[in-house]
Amino acid sequence: MKFNYKLQRLCGASYGTPAATGSGILSSSSKGANIVFTSDGNNVLSPVGNRIQVLDLLHHSCRTLPIEARSNIRRIALSPNDDRLLIVVDVNSYAMLINYHRGVILHRFKFKRTVRVMKFSPDGSKFAVSFGKGVQVWNTPGIRREFAPMVLHRKYTGLVGDVTTLDWSSDSTVLIAGGKDCQARVWTVDTVKDYEPWTLIGHKKPLVGVHFEDRQKTLAERHQFFTDDGNTGSTLAGKLVARCYTVSEDGAICTRECRKEVENTDDSGDTKSSLDLLGNDAVDFFSGSSGGNAANKTSAQDPLTDQAHELVKGRWGTTSRHYFSTNSNSQSVVSTSYSSTHSLLVVGFSNGLFGLYELPSMSNIHTLSLSHSTIGTVSINPSAEWLAFGCPKTQQLLIWEWRSETYILKQSGHAYGMRCLAYSPDGIVVATGGEDGTVKMWNSHSGFCYVTLPKSHTAAVTAVEFANSTVVLSASLDGTVRAHDLHRYRNFKTYTSDIPCQFISMAVDKSGEVVCAGSAEPFRVCVWSVQTGKLTDVLTGHVGPVSALEFHPVRGTLASASWDGTVKVWDLYKSNSVPETFENSADVVCLAFRPDGNEICTGTIRGLLRFWNVEDGNLICEIDGQKDIKGGRKFNDRMTSDNNSSSRYFTSIAYSADGTCLLAGGNSKYVCIYEISQQILLKKFQVSFNRSLDGVLDELNSKNLADGGAVDDEHDSADENDFSSHLPGAQRADDGSRKSRVEVLTMQVAFSPTGREWSTVSTEGLHVYSLDDDMIFDPLALTEAVTPAAVQTNLREGKYGMALLMSLHLNEFALVKAVIEDTPYESIGLVVKSIGRQHLGQLTQFLSKCMEDSPHVEYYLQWCLELLQTHGVYMEKNRGKYLRSFRALFRVVQSRYADLKTICDDNKYSLQFLESQANLLLGE
Repeated sequence: MKFNYKLQRLCGASYGTPAATGSGILSSSSKGANIVFTSDGNNVLSPVGNRIQVLDLLHHSCRTLPIEARSNIRRIALSPNDDRLLIVVDVNSYAMLINYHRGVILHRFKFKRTVRVMKFSPDGSKFAVSFGKGVQVWNTPGIRREFAPMVLHRKYTGLVGDVTTLDWSSDSTVLIAGGKDCQARVWTVDTVKDYEPWTLIGHKKPLVGVHFEDRQKTLAERHQFFTDDGNTGSTLAGKLVARCYTVSEDGAICTRECRKEVENTDDSGDTKSSLDLLGNDAVDFFSGSSGGNAANKTSAQDPLTDQAHELVKGRWGTTSRHYFSTNSNSQSVVSTSYSSTHSLLVVGFSNGLFGLYELPSMSNIHTLSLSHSTIGTVSINPSAEWLAFGCPKTQQLLIWEWRSETYILKQSGHAYGMRCLAYSPDGIVVATGGEDGTVKMWNSHSGFCYVTLPKSHTAAVTAVEFANSTVVLSASLDGTVRAHDLHRYRNFKTYTSDIPCQFISMAVDKSGEVVCAGSAEPFRVCVWSVQTGKLTDVLTGHVGPVSALEFHPVRGTLASASWDGTVKVWDLYKSNSVPETFENSADVVCLAFRPDGNEICTGTIRGLLRFWNVEDGNLICEIDGQKDIKGGRKFNDRMTSDNNSSSRYFTSIAYSADGTCLLAGGNSKYVCIYEISQQILLKKFQVSFNRSLDGVLDELNSKNLADGGAVDDEHDSADENDFSSHLPGAQRADDGSRKSRVEVLTMQVAFSPTGREWSTVSTEGLHVYSLDDDMIFDPLALTEAVTPAAVQTNLREGKYGMALLMSLHLNEFALVKAVIEDTPYESIGLVVKSIGRQHLGQLTQFLSKCMEDSPHVEYYLQWCLELLQTHGVYMEKNRGKYLRSFRALFRVVQSRYADLKTICDDNKYSLQFLESQANLLLGE
């Protein structure tokens, strides 16, 4: 069994901070991180906690970049045109420079002030970040590792309040920024002779958006409406040079224009103009700018002149003022995004509305209510077709196509965190239950939630299980167990107890006919018939809450674990039978049967894993995992993590498909994999490095430790704007939300039936660790004669069986795939018969991986058919050995069947339509 599992994706949330909702770590005033489209507009980069999700909108898939920030991410920026560089800044102003295509961190850096906004220039040569009351412009580093790649170009000041928004001109020569002082300021990026920065005033509330109009559109309008005095019909006199828009919180948008008086040209004017151009060239040369060149610019009206030089001696003025809403008290502008190419402005409001406007006419194209909470960020893709919205309080991510008025993507996690999970029998679907009482279904391939079952529970869901591929059951603290139909997505059966209780565990037998649930008070197990819904039996005998239940994989016995320190094995099909009891030295919180049913593992609150023989009830071995799972000092702990290991123990365990290894997770940041026969720790995974969570660091910073305890050094939402309603007579608004830290925990772990991945539920969501994308050279039984050249030689000579055996010995995926696909169709049966039993599992794994994305469906199905006809009896007798590989193959076959079925149905109706049209034409 390989253990090179890597985090493939983080499900459960597509935007925001998953652990924040309902816990107070994210106040309602926080705007959250920004969302970024790639240059082609087909992918969306969405921050989730300290990770970044990449959502492919064309292929409907999701992946998580293999990087983690130190804390929750505040801002991200992606270089334009080529998407080479990604800059990530967290709430503590620690930045990472990342090669986006490779997912490699190139450099780490810390800004000395809080970064509220960050943006690349349109040409990608520089990027600007807010720096308190000023703006810093940095040169964009290369994609290679350098000793000091971050080079500061210049710092721009002049605003009185903190900078909240900024924008670049289309030629990357002018920069505008707005702040909390209700003003905007315009600078040139490089020094320009005779230019003085302008301050634009006129707003009553802090600015949330400043946007430059595309220079080509400005020049086109100037040439179209140009008159003798240079006016375009505006109230301002002079030639139009530049136009920008400023948006404030109160819903006011101002159109600003910069105009310049037309100079009279004569002989003396020509001499003066030439001297001015020479002076500009000298200033540009010594300032490092490439804007001035006397050979290319012969007049001030030359369109080749950059916008920075055109602003010289120009005057800014306000030409129009509009308001989004007349009631600014209940509806504030929170976020804006502008497409300069298409002149479209997207505005997100605090009450969940968004508006799409065309500038400069301010025509309202579209208005829609998306959520009941604040739209913290908006973004528009380069083609201006798709709009992205993020709601940090509800963790919602929405992609809206405004022309067709349809959702491209709509994702949201559990409102108060995830609590439990279960894999479907084929491993394609993952069901999760949350603290909000809902059950969500996730596609393990795409990572998206495709359905949220109608909310029927009134309390947290504590367990979910699949009765079969179409029925999922959920147990809740509201005292009910509900069965959901995955065809109609409805609750078709509800199981209740004869007395009120809270169910904290559940199990379903392999046939899907019997469901059991254990309660916290009273201490008993209820047994129902899935078909009739009747309570058939009540198992009593425990003197503590029933923490875990599981059915025997082969027989109909049920094992129950309790806080009273015992595990009881019940025979449900024998009346008045006495349960067998396994005594433990501490409270039992988890248990699991080995896939063959001959062994049972129990976990106690002392971190001890015990393995029992089911037949005779003898203890086989013990594993003390308390030292393996320890680690992480919480914020309010008065002792170090080494001295606080007594509170660390496993709360969930799962066997691998072959039964040789055990996966264990609990109230710690670690998930451990043990080899049972040797009783050793094989690998330990840390689910999160997010320092915004509690219990991640093993040692706290001593400068933050005081006599009364630790002092929190994070202020990620204290400087944000408050959009909550004011109480009558109150001096300030207070919605009662408080900041707190959520401890990093793993609530449940589970292996996929295919064995290629495993998942764990933590405070951040559903972590999926997979082997599928790892191409690792792992040769077996190599000799000097087994080489890739020998494989190619055997292929040319027609010795396909020998070539396949050699490629399987080399265990290189590309080589095995080439041999499989070069084998003639009529020779598949003979080649399969030449494969030994020691290579059956390996060949099955390769077939499943090759078939997953291959168009040769019939060809690979013939391989599967010959493999089962030749070696099916042996694989059935040794099912435990080949279970993982067979499930992987079954999952791929079923997935390709579903795809082909959809295509065939569509083609069937299309052919029927064409046939009916042909008959109509022939009839005429």
